[in-house]
Amino acid sequence: MSETVTQTKSFGERILEQPGPALVWVLGLLILGALEMGAIAEVTVAIVSALASAFASLGTAVLGGPVLPSISGSIAGGLESAATVAAGLPDLVSRSVIPNQGYQTPDGVWHGTFLGLEPKYAWLLRVALVYGYMFVFLWWLWRGYRTYVANYRTADWTPRDDMVRRLRSHSWGKFGMVVVICFVGMAMFAPTVSPSTGDQNMYNMNAHDIQYFDEETGSVEEISVLQANFQSASQGSGSQNVGLWQYDEFNRFHPFGTLTSPGQDLFTFMAYGARISLLVGVVAISIALVLAAGLGMITAYYKGLADLTVVFVSDTIQSLPSLLVLMLASMVFSHHWLGKIYNGGLLLAVMFGIVYFPNMWRSIRGPALQVAEEEWVDAAKSYGQRSSTTMRKHMLPYILGYLLIYGSMSIGGVIIGTAGLTFLGFGINPPVPEWGRAISMGQAYVTTPAWHISLLPGLLIVVVVTGFNALGDGIRDAMDPESEGEDTSAGVGATGGGA
Repeated sequence: MSETVTQTKSFGERILEQPGPALVWVLGLLILGALEMGAIAEVTVAIVSALASAFASLGTAVLGGPVLPSISGSIAGGLESAATVAAGLPDLVSRSVIPNQGYQTPDGVWHGTFLGLEPKYAWLLRVALVYGYMFVFLWWLWRGYRTYVANYRTADWTPRDDMVRRLRSHSWGKFGMVVVICFVGMAMFAPTVSPSTGDQNMYNMNAHDIQYFDEETGSVEEISVLQANFQSASQGSGSQNVGLWQYDEFNRFHPFGTLTSPGQDLFTFMAYGARISLLVGVVAISIALVLAAGLGMITAYYKGLADLTVVFVSDTIQSLPSLLVLMLASMVFSHHWLGKIYNGGLLLAVMFGIVYFPNMWRSIRGPALQVAEEEWVDAAKSYGQRSSTTMRKHMLPYILGYLLIYGSMSIGGVIIGTAGLTFLGFGINPPVPEWGRAISMGQAYVTTPAWHISLLPGLLIVVVVTGFNALGDGIRDAMDPESEGEDTSAGVGATGGGA
């Protein structure tokens, strides 16, 4: 009798009966959030600023001029103030707390670095703390789930428990998860894990100065970052090359070496480039998933003309060479307002979303048709339930698992596609960094001492794409153990063909 009463209580009532575990977990979450409040605020302001820029560009394109200039100016001023406030908030592992840029005097002492450490050790310490914080934060989220299961979930067992158990024992999936976490961490904490800042390294080099010890004059001198970068550029020769894990003549440490003219730090370029790769990948797959889910449910529910129309559109898109379509669209819309948002990043995301949705729609078409024939859907129709409600309540939960699998396995393709288009000159425009541009810049130096310019970004692309595919395999095998060991492409084809 008591178990039945417990199952009828709401989640809030169960927490009030036993608040201790929930309070401990929430308190820990607040402490972890407070330690990185500055980074969280900066990311939030950056996202809001990007959205404001997108809406401003849309308004200008539609109306031919700025929308309410006074209000736009107020918003811009508010965002600048918010960015200033965010920069002043506490941040445990920020660059200001653990600086790695300084200079060395002849007595061997480093000045300006954290506790006088050599720059590479100060940088390594900061990176280790960032990733340590990330994994602790994720572990605490996992503990929150375990707290819910142990103290507040009414059921002793759910199918989700078996899925979690299978994923935890899936070595290939865990490898992919670690790679994806490291990639996301690199993107989110790019200003912290980079040896230099994005403003110094790419966007506004001439506005910053650095100090270094000049052996000729025997004193500490200043030089602009732009001039220092030009003199530290890797040109493929022994005297004009800063390679892997080396310092330049201005005592700046470069984990991945430097690029060609104007000689930016390659690791900083890659860290900020991870942001654009992640943004394009997430937005593109989100667009594809929304289109695939919506059209999948509509065609399965109504069939007939609706299904035939989507089949025609899907076949038309798939019949076109994707790379050529993406290249042509990039050229045509390069001067369009959509192509100016994030230097072409949003345009690429929209194009990839449209190109990718037919495959995803065909992959979930079979499961959607299957659930549309179930008795509970017919019962909902007979009781007069609205079609949109039936799709949302009875069909969408059934195909969500398929969407998660195909989405996680497709995002790697978007990342490598974005890099490929940028390599060919059709993707992200400068000065926004992108991994494909680094490969293009170093193409002529592959056989020289500056081999790192192309090889390291190429290796990172391979590792990241493999990680996303491995995570998708793990999720697929966890949700459907009978599929373990099957070929992914065959599974997709079978799903679409079985429809």
